[in-house]
Amino acid sequence: MAVLLQVDFPFQGPWGDGMTAALKGLAESIAQEPGLIWKIWTENPEKQEAGGIYLFTDAASAEAYLKMHTQRLMSFGVPQVNGKLFSVNRDLSALDRAPL
Repeated sequence: MAVLLQVDFPFQGPWGDGMTAALKGLAESIAQEPGLIWKIWTENPEKQEAGGIYLFTDAASAEAYLKMHTQRLMSFGVPQVNGKLFSVNRDLSALDRAPL
């Protein structure tokens, strides 16, 4: 069963194109994570938050990634990482055009 992971944390920027340039290598690394189907990068300059929505093939992969990514972000100086895991209801999601 697919598992959705929602992550957010305080972030001071860069935003937009600057974020893309600065974090391209990180994005390439994340793309290689076991069990990752896709990630949507999120950013909110007004609230100084960033994060992502991830879809994993299974809970074990999502949990392992969250643990590793939390440690990585904290090593970058991020003081707080919020992560939540959700099961995906494929039938209802398909009705609303989810890319599953």
